[in-house]
Amino acid sequence: MVRKKRQKDPFVCPKCGTRVTEPVKTWQLVSPMPDSKGRVTITVMGSFQCPNCGHKWRGVVSKLKVGGGEVEMEVGKKKKKMESTTEPQKEEGEVIELDIDEIDISEEEIEEALGSSD
Repeated sequence: MVRKKRQKDPFVCPKCGTRVTEPVKTWQLVSPMPDSKGRVTITVMGSFQCPNCGHKWRGVVSKLKVGGGEVEMEVGKKKKKMESTTEPQKEEGEVIELDIDEIDISEEEIEEALGSSD
């Protein structure tokens, strides 16, 4: 199995070392599972092309960890945390109360409903 060497800076061409100003194309990958703090990781990937030698490569542009009352942004080796100052608001739904005595259904109606669904 051939392993690729992890590149330190995705904006530098791995062939000739020329620095690229911006990726040609970007897209997002969202982690399906949250981390131990309940945050979901969003990775911004980029496709690059060297203006000097024409080499094409892909790399991680940045990562965002969102959720759990905070946002952590990672660009290269720099990390920045931003905490939420407001509590997440929970919407209250309508409460429906039923009394068993109010439900008047006979055994025959139950059998009829079950029998008609076959």
